[in-house]
Amino acid sequence: MCGANISNNRNFYQKLPKPALVLAPLEQVTDAAFRYIINKYGKPHVIYTEFTSADGLCSPGLERLIPDLRYTEAERPIVAQIFGRRPETMRHAASICRKLGFDGVDINMGCPEKNVCKTGAGAGMINNPALAKECIAAVKEGAGDLPVSVKTRIGFTDITMEEWVEHLLETDLQVITLHLRTRKEMSKVPAHWDKVHHVVEQFKGTETLLYGNGDVESLQQANQLAEETGVDGIMCGRAIFGNPWFFNPDVCREELTVTERLHVMLEHAYVFEHFFADTRKHFLVMRSHFHAYVSGMPKAKEMRIKLTLCSSADEAHEAVKEYLETPFVFNPPPLHDSVNLDELRQIFA
Repeated sequence: MCGANISNNRNFYQKLPKPALVLAPLEQVTDAAFRYIINKYGKPHVIYTEFTSADGLCSPGLERLIPDLRYTEAERPIVAQIFGRRPETMRHAASICRKLGFDGVDINMGCPEKNVCKTGAGAGMINNPALAKECIAAVKEGAGDLPVSVKTRIGFTDITMEEWVEHLLETDLQVITLHLRTRKEMSKVPAHWDKVHHVVEQFKGTETLLYGNGDVESLQQANQLAEETGVDGIMCGRAIFGNPWFFNPDVCREELTVTERLHVMLEHAYVFEHFFADTRKHFLVMRSHFHAYVSGMPKAKEMRIKLTLCSSADEAHEAVKEYLETPFVFNPPPLHDSVNLDELRQIFA
């Protein structure tokens, strides 16, 4: 259970192997249930939460956000990611993350979502380096001695990463993670791994680590990119969707049987129910996970249709049995390593 103990793993980044392999924060994907499964089947060196609104954590609506900051002790080191544009709320949000026992705080300065950028948060920070520095200073103050990092992009409309990185390096962050596309490019073009060498030199002589992110499809590719570019770590995102074995060097998703993959999919569904039964987080979130798990399976379209109609783990279990048309035994795992929401509420209070 988390929240009761403050992390003792200060500035853990410097102790990680190189390249460090990191689970990227993905909205509506890397929640506590998916991170539980990732941790069990292929633990990376660092795990990040979904991003959470700093303004939301300072508002009456924070009750809705509390489940986004639950985690289990097995996930350490785990970093809470927050976003916003108001230094005072960023400071308070970082202090909450410290009280909750996270190992670090990451500031999202790369989200390309239109409404987020319109407020000046997310990738909108790239257009306002002065405010970005104020927010970083505020987060550092709120985080105490926890390491503070930034995940961002290489530009807003055009590639301006050398100038932007120079601003960020002035703030003495522990890690800067570059998603190697601009905000304008979204995910519509290949990541610019061929350009990252331009900024690798800027990090030399500093204590700030550089992580790269974008279009990493396999563990082998992650290691190869790190060797070719000289970055200190690789953050992996979309390729882990439906593939909790991604970080496991001994398991290849494509070599697993359909039954083995469906077992883990159902385990994920039951873990989701266990973690979020007492929240407003709806089981519908699992449907996109279902689609990713069954991708490439025989009659995948038929299976996706069946799973789309499911509103509980038990219904998904029945759908799997119908799909396989063979004897199939699955016993939901006993789950005790959860997070007490009342405990989190006391910390928030």
